[in-house]
Amino acid sequence: MKTSTKSDNLSETIEKKLALKFKDPDILKNAFVHRSYLNEHKDYQGDSNERLEFLGDSVLSLAVSNFLFAKLTKSPEGELTQIRASLVRTETLAIIATKLELGVYLFLSKGEEDSGGRTNKSILANTFEALVGALYLDQGFDTASTFIAKHILGDWKKLSEEAASDNKSKLQEVLQRKFHRSPVYKLIESWGPDHDRSFKIGVYLDEKILGEGNGKNKQTAAQDAAGNALAKLK
Repeated sequence: MKTSTKSDNLSETIEKKLALKFKDPDILKNAFVHRSYLNEHKDYQGDSNERLEFLGDSVLSLAVSNFLFAKLTKSPEGELTQIRASLVRTETLAIIATKLELGVYLFLSKGEEDSGGRTNKSILANTFEALVGALYLDQGFDTASTFIAKHILGDWKKLSEEAASDNKSKLQEVLQRKFHRSPVYKLIESWGPDHDRSFKIGVYLDEKILGEGNGKNKQTAAQDAAGNALAKLK
């Protein structure tokens, strides 16, 4: 794919898929330049999208935090943190980036291309954050926030529930990678009549409690506890 064709396709994506029009096309292109591309194109004058990714991560976090703070007026800080973490996690952003077909327009090295870089979850999530950062620089927070609301916050409950259903396996992966150990789930307490019981589960690493969760059954409470632990670890 030639760069000129990619630029044309990228403009078409912004206008048709994303319903956006950038004032500065160079900022938009920068959002799609993976660092591997620079290794094979020494004459390229721009930077990779990593700085935009850094900026977009903060813009995304603030927009999601604003939304949840206004939407969930009775939720405590811990619950808000957990939901936010589920909405801005790599897996969630990669799903959205895939739906928007952002991977098609990436500038990658041949090696990254051949190894499946266009469908790599981490690269896709980073590209979405870079796009948010570029949009913020080009048109300000309100436009960036509207874009985030359209593609993430409109389905925030569904996305949060999908993340919660995977909390235990995700926590297992994190702890195995960092500490080479698995979490242990323990019942802390239960209450209510037999037909309407509630449970509180704690998740531990050795004897240290990492998080707590509640639910109408032990499995749901354990998933909630894992999500709480992941939010704290993040």
